[in-house]
Amino acid sequence: MAAAAFILVSYLIGSLSFAVIVSRALGLPDPRSYGSGNPGATNVLRTGRKLAALLTLLGDGGKGWLAVFLATRYAADFGVGGTAVAACAVAVFLGHVFPVFLGFKGGKGVATAGGALLAIDPWLGLAALATWLVVAIVCRYASLASIVAAMGAPAYAYFMSAPASTVLALVLIGALIIWRHRGNIRNLAAGKERKIGERETQG
Repeated sequence: MAAAAFILVSYLIGSLSFAVIVSRALGLPDPRSYGSGNPGATNVLRTGRKLAALLTLLGDGGKGWLAVFLATRYAADFGVGGTAVAACAVAVFLGHVFPVFLGFKGGKGVATAGGALLAIDPWLGLAALATWLVVAIVCRYASLASIVAAMGAPAYAYFMSAPASTVLALVLIGALIIWRHRGNIRNLAAGKERKIGERETQG
């Protein structure tokens, strides 16, 4: 019962969409109404409001970190083991992707997954972040950077001797991130993918 409670709380935390929250607070259009329609930092950046995109990124990453941190810090007090903590990482990610507060239509979960990684193991999170940054700087495609980082994270966890439950959780998260980027993959193949910071009015 305690494990289920931690997982449910993690999902509800993940369901808070900071793209929508920040956009409403700053008087910006709903991020689901323009660009890719994805309520995430990359799409918010297409408004040209870098502060809004940064706040969205910090909020979505922060909720991933918070959910896993709470599980890591307090789960043992309730007899909840490491497998449930890994499940909380998956749950907060699923909350972002399928948020109950937005009719189960959310973002792609990259920032939230990154925050969860940092809470699981800071070095693991930094390795995934470094991968994202290198690909993003070289190619300027956030989608490609996210896909490569999602593929790398479970491999990094495995070679860092993370528990099997953590590796499996990252495989599931990575697979869902790639699936959520299937449209971007088609656009990349066709040469139609927008680059980082490119606005909707361009192209």
